[in-house]
Amino acid sequence: MIFVTVGTHEQPFDRLVKEIDELKYQGVIEADVFMQTGYSLYKPQYCKYSEFLPFDTMMSYLKNTECIITHGGTGSIMLALYNDKIPVVFPRQKKFNEHIDDHQVIFTKTLEQKKKIIAVYDSSDLAMTIRKYNELAKEIFDQYNIESKDILSKSTLFSQKINDICVNLVNRHD
Repeated sequence: MIFVTVGTHEQPFDRLVKEIDELKYQGVIEADVFMQTGYSLYKPQYCKYSEFLPFDTMMSYLKNTECIITHGGTGSIMLALYNDKIPVVFPRQKKFNEHIDDHQVIFTKTLEQKKKIIAVYDSSDLAMTIRKYNELAKEIFDQYNIESKDILSKSTLFSQKINDICVNLVNRHD
């Protein structure tokens, strides 16, 4: 299953919701898809969805899904990482009126440079990224040189490193 979340920001994020729905329709995505669509105006026709989810339901999806595709919000990214998932991050962009500025792009690029997430900035790249998700996620985990069988150790180390990055980013802007 693929879980998609656009967070709770009040501007629509139709670009992501529509592209995932189209990829499901085209058969590019064969897995079941559930989307949390927030304030998006586009209503998926080929994927199950809810505008908003109770926190416990959201955590259940995050924990039990194979792939998480999220906007570039810190909370959504951290929840994916907390649940031992390497998220595909598709940040909202100001030029598409998806947010008031490009802070999600900046945060996504920072995590991408540190090889903590799989970043996608253009919707035309989503199909390839989804097809190659397992390979791309494995590359990120493998950089820590931890035995592949020990996913818990990988995710713990990964979460610690992400936390260090976030603390450093916050301290830089104080």
